[in-house]
Amino acid sequence: MLDFIDPMKSAPGQTEFLSPFTIAIPEAVLEDLKRRLDATRLPEQETVPDASQGPRLARIKELIEYWKTEYDWRRVEKRLNQYPQFKTGIDGLGIHFLHVRSRHPNAMPLILTHGWPGSVIEFLDIIDSLVDPIAHGGKAEDAFHLVIPSLPGYGFSDKPEDKGWNRNRIAKAWHALMRRLGYDQYVAQGGDWGSHVTIEMARLQLPGLKAIHTNLPLVTPRDKPAYPTPDEQRAFDQLARFGTDGSGYYWQMVTRPQTIGYALADSPVGLLSWIYDKFESWTDSNGDPVSVLGYDKILDDITLYWVTNTGASSARMYAEHPDLDFYAIPVHIPVGVSVFPGEIWTPPESWARQTYPNLVYWNKTSRGGHFAAFEQPVLFADEVRKAFRSIRN
Repeated sequence: MLDFIDPMKSAPGQTEFLSPFTIAIPEAVLEDLKRRLDATRLPEQETVPDASQGPRLARIKELIEYWKTEYDWRRVEKRLNQYPQFKTGIDGLGIHFLHVRSRHPNAMPLILTHGWPGSVIEFLDIIDSLVDPIAHGGKAEDAFHLVIPSLPGYGFSDKPEDKGWNRNRIAKAWHALMRRLGYDQYVAQGGDWGSHVTIEMARLQLPGLKAIHTNLPLVTPRDKPAYPTPDEQRAFDQLARFGTDGSGYYWQMVTRPQTIGYALADSPVGLLSWIYDKFESWTDSNGDPVSVLGYDKILDDITLYWVTNTGASSARMYAEHPDLDFYAIPVHIPVGVSVFPGEIWTPPESWARQTYPNLVYWNKTSRGGHFAAFEQPVLFADEVRKAFRSIRN
């Protein structure tokens, strides 16, 4: 555990706008969760021998039993509370974030953005190594000050009451947050929704944003080449499969977030299966995310959605983006890209170079999937260090 600098005292920004935040879920909420789990009514077993119809009954039963009898939310709550957390109002909405400052004087400010069905919990295993690289076999010149916000409608951030909180608005809010914390120059990283927000920040060329890193680059050419290379064809095939056999959740949340929201708010097993489906599909685990993440990490993320009742509000992020796609969005500031083999799609380097003329880092890793920081924290942290190394003064 790091001996942290107090961000309220050391950050150069206007700290009067920040309210220290501590997570303390009422015991009644956790007791109600167990009561609902005890009363679960399950469907019959799937009629196929694989996960093509969704998470298999046997695995869901295992997770339910562990959730009821062994899982401890207070463990992860305590761990989150070991890091400095705050809420601040930006554009009329309360934003929750972790702000962990390094003791190294030349540390680089970095804002990390999660996605769906992720959360700030995804980044817990990389915080210490990025803030204090010396303690983890690295060098002081690789240190970061970390700002890790919860997206609007996610975790402990407020839930928007009106439409309009899209990636453009969030990008501007994140810039306001970094300025409020006193960071005139900073870098940004994201995957999933975090990638869309981070790329939007770069597209806007927000003053002081020096570079970005993403593990889900948006680089697909709009015009398919007449004779694609094998790597290009593989990427096109991955997108085609996603469109026909992987995007049903997207269309449900784009068109009817309130409909699915009722089930996610009322049934913990409904929420469990809705999110576990993505861990099963999108991790680099041969369809067995427990082998990579374990029961606890999977349930940490799912329980955060349950105790904050953010199944519907997080789904509305999709309704804000009915035209979302993987097509190239040109970015002219420095960009680093890490492609993890278990990602939804793995585009070729040539597409990234066409889209990002100032591509300063590219690497295809040996393992890891869509939830890269969650699945492979050591590898992910190393990718972040390497991506931004050339940006440091």
